[in-house]
Amino acid sequence: MNKDARKIKFAVLGQGHIGKRHAEMVRRNPETELIAVCDVQTKDKLGLNDLTEKFYNTPGELFAAHPEVEVVSVCTPNGLHASQSLLALEANKHVVIEKPLALHRQDCEQLIFKALQMHKQVFCVMQNRYSPPSVWMKEIVDSKIIGDVYMVQLNCYWNRDERYYKKGGWKGTQELDGGTLFTQFSHWIDLLYWLFGDITDIQAKFADFNHKDLTEFEDSGFVNFNFINGGMGSINFSTSVWDKNLESSITVIGSNGSVKVGGQYMDKVEHCHIKDYVLPELAETAPANDYGAYKGSANNHHFLIQNVVDTLKGRNTITTNALEGLKVVDIIERIYSLKK
Repeated sequence: MNKDARKIKFAVLGQGHIGKRHAEMVRRNPETELIAVCDVQTKDKLGLNDLTEKFYNTPGELFAAHPEVEVVSVCTPNGLHASQSLLALEANKHVVIEKPLALHRQDCEQLIFKALQMHKQVFCVMQNRYSPPSVWMKEIVDSKIIGDVYMVQLNCYWNRDERYYKKGGWKGTQELDGGTLFTQFSHWIDLLYWLFGDITDIQAKFADFNHKDLTEFEDSGFVNFNFINGGMGSINFSTSVWDKNLESSITVIGSNGSVKVGGQYMDKVEHCHIKDYVLPELAETAPANDYGAYKGSANNHHFLIQNVVDTLKGRNTITTNALEGLKVVDIIERIYSLKK
């Protein structure tokens, strides 16, 4: 059989909202095949009684039963990403890891070492890189259309209340969730790093306004820093917005002009004023992932699955590699190290 005609076989660990989305994107791609899924809960509780693929309660059972699986998507709680990804790598699988890659830099380093040892790829899920405004910003920054970067402000103001933080669940726990910057806003910190590079000279203030009975960590913060590549920046974030998300926006002041990409999910160009430049017409951004009472980042997971296929078949390179995933974790960990 022609190598490019083969279907790449997937398994998905975790069948919550995002795990089900991964499974569905694999089912829809003509070059992939979903072999099995795994979750600690029962098929009945997960609403998977009509599932046609194999179902397992532990990764070990799944890996033992299906040596043919080539790629494992890890869509379990944040605090399990590192250990379960290591199991998959040791079972000789490529790994797709939902954000964040892990909750500690040292765990990311261990994953990268194991992947190199096993000659396997690690794909990090940072699907907002595929949004047309993000692609456009990358172009105007990298090509210096906006000139030297002076200032960058990232604002993330969302709602996450008792509808999201269910009693007895993993969300809101320090061990499995890790914090607001890991679970809610690591996508945007990834974009910040992707566009402008690493940060230094970090200062931060944190507050817990109305989540004391819901989470074991902060719900809001102000962070400011310098970019190693030049210019300064800030991250202002909160999950204390009443009832629904307010915005996710990024404002850039450069020597040749200024831009702001905003909306609830950084999905529209709200301002573009650059010397001798006309904003091109951008493709429409995918809608946000809809979880009922709340919404998340752009629904771009089909691009991610296609990138896995294209990378493994030698047509393209990884959109977000493991080292980039490590840098996002490293930045968040350095920010959180300033908590008093």
